[in-house]
Amino acid sequence: MILAAGLGTRLRPLTDDRPKALVEINGRTLLGITLSRLRKFGVSEVIINVHHFADMILEYLKAHDNFGMRVEISPEHVLLDTGGGLKKAAHFFIDSSVEDSSPGEEPFIVHNVDVLSTIDLRRMVQFHNENHALATLAVQDRETSRYLLFDDRLQLCGRRAGSDQEPEFVRPAQQRQALAFSGIHVVSPRLLRMLLEDGAFSIVTSYLRLAAQGESILAFRADEYYWRDLGKPENVGQAAQDLKQKVITQ
Repeated sequence: MILAAGLGTRLRPLTDDRPKALVEINGRTLLGITLSRLRKFGVSEVIINVHHFADMILEYLKAHDNFGMRVEISPEHVLLDTGGGLKKAAHFFIDSSVEDSSPGEEPFIVHNVDVLSTIDLRRMVQFHNENHALATLAVQDRETSRYLLFDDRLQLCGRRAGSDQEPEFVRPAQQRQALAFSGIHVVSPRLLRMLLEDGAFSIVTSYLRLAAQGESILAFRADEYYWRDLGKPENVGQAAQDLKQKVITQ
C-alpha cells in the first residue's frame, strides 16, 4: 500500500496545483519513483489511498499504464491518517477466494509516497518472516521530532516526542533505544483484524496498543541505507542533487 492521501501542506508551493504524489524530482514523480521501486522488488499489486487532487493521480496512472502493475485506488473523502487509511483499504488484502474472506498469509509493504530510500525491502520482508512479527518498522538512529522506543530485542515498547520529553511506555524494558520511524513497514495481514480504532487514526497508535498486549512489533535497523523525507521543498531539492551526484540511484 502506498500512502499518498495527505494534503502535502509542508510541500507548498509545490502542492498548490498538484498532489504531493505528483511532485517531481528530476522529472520523475514521487509516485512514479515509489511504484518503480516496489516493482523492482517484485511487487505487482498495489493499492494507493488518495484525497488531494485525486483525479490527477488517476489520470497519471492511466497515462503510464499503471506502471505495468495491478493498481487499485482507495479514495478518502475525509482524510483517515495512516491507520484509518490502511483499515479502509483492508479489503485489498483479503483473499476473496476463501469462504470466510480471511486475510492471506503473505505480508505486505506499506510505504509513504514522500520518502526516498535504498532500504532493501526484500531483506526487510525476510527479517519480518523469520521473526514471525505482526509488523516490522524500518527505523534509523537519527534526529526526529517523534521517536519510537524499542527494547534490546528490537520490540516496540513506547514512544517519545522530541529528545527532551518524557517517554510513554507500553511495555516494560530494561534497556531501550529511541529510533526514528522511516515510513516504511512490513505488515502481516492478521493485523487487519486487530485495527479496532475507528475514523482517522495513526497506525502507530495501533502498534503501541498491540505492543502493550504482547504482540510483536519489531524494528528493522536501516541505518546503512539512504533515506530522506520529501515533505519539504528543500528536502526535494536535496534529493534531486543526491540523484544527480549519484549519492543514490533509483
